[in-house]
Amino acid sequence: MKKFVPFGILIIVVILAFAFPGTTVAPASKTPIDKADTAWLLISTALVLLMTPGLAFFYGGMVQKKNVISTMLQSFVCMGLITIIWVVFGFSLAFGEDVGGLGLIGNPKSFFMMQNTLGVPWGTIPVILFAMFQLKFAVITPALITGAFAERIRFNSYLIFITLFIVFIYAPLAHATWHPEGMFFKMGVLDFAGGTVVHMSAGWAALASALYLKKRNEIPASHTPARISYVILGTGLLWFGWFGFNAGSALGANELASTALATTTTASAAAAMAWIFFDILRGKKPSAVGACIGAVVGLVAITPAAGFVTVSSSLIVGIVAAVVSNLVVIWRSRTNIDDTLDVFPCHGVGGMVGMLLTGVFATKSVNSAGAEGLFYGETGLFVKHLIALVAVSAFAFIGAFILLKITDLISPLRVTPQEELVGLDVSQHDEEL
Repeated sequence: MKKFVPFGILIIVVILAFAFPGTTVAPASKTPIDKADTAWLLISTALVLLMTPGLAFFYGGMVQKKNVISTMLQSFVCMGLITIIWVVFGFSLAFGEDVGGLGLIGNPKSFFMMQNTLGVPWGTIPVILFAMFQLKFAVITPALITGAFAERIRFNSYLIFITLFIVFIYAPLAHATWHPEGMFFKMGVLDFAGGTVVHMSAGWAALASALYLKKRNEIPASHTPARISYVILGTGLLWFGWFGFNAGSALGANELASTALATTTTASAAAAMAWIFFDILRGKKPSAVGACIGAVVGLVAITPAAGFVTVSSSLIVGIVAAVVSNLVVIWRSRTNIDDTLDVFPCHGVGGMVGMLLTGVFATKSVNSAGAEGLFYGETGLFVKHLIALVAVSAFAFIGAFILLKITDLISPLRVTPQEELVGLDVSQHDEEL
């Protein structure tokens, strides 16, 4: 019976969606669809989708050999399950008509089963394209969390958890941050491409998961990643796809997209080198894994700032994020927190650093829709970002902890000690590398 629980949840929520009155959602703009903008967003959507397989290689290469397939599948399966949820009602929860005027959630009926998405524009692109672009963000967010509980979670229970996560954590944060009637949007919080919605939510959920599931029974004293070549390949795919993630968030083929592309690659390069040099200063040898982690941390940190800061500022964002995340990794390693692949130090902390530095370096000279940051003599934006950081952190961490408990009651989260010893590839999927 428990095998059918994920499908039962989907069916119940779909039925409940009909309880909401039908709406015809006015498009965000009456501007005619622009062919160049549409072409760029089609490309960007494909680029962002590539990030999830990239993440699968990035995470899969770091775990023990007996858990490579299971770890990679946890990323790949999001492309299936989250797509279905998004098409049925997820996009509506995130970008549908605001419910109750609170700026917290959209009406699940607004775009139910992708209605009201054909023949109308969203800005200068089709609504259906915007929905598919945003889908890829929703797909990779729960996949990011998997690195925290790698090597010890039951696959069926994982499906239940990510279903609940998308509905009750991701969608409300996306609505509050990016919808014109969203609470954080109206407050003036800037998040260009998901530092808050994607990385902070995943990072805090990862920390909650590591604490809830507790340590692995078997932690090798000297763990050697299964495939460092996978890690390098995954990093390359992530970096490549991130241009769609950030530059695509300009929603057009324009100068802002060009700036976001430039700040993205610069911050990542700066973070990769900063991570290497920081390791050398600590007496460690420069490593391929360290360089790859640093590059990803830079990508994470620049995400909220990509379309609001200058290229020179992006250098600082990358360097600061790399050093801070490296220090948090060191701290985490001295605790009993078994965040297997350091998702919280890299994505959670990287996202928070990026959010705060957006409040420092944002400038209207880059994006007139933004604001002036602390560096330019204004304190308002930075204070707003501090408030939002605390609110999002509490919501994501506490919310994820509650969802983990609910999932555990429905279907046990942890594999048995014997299944963990054998490895999740065999115990969960009857497959071997």
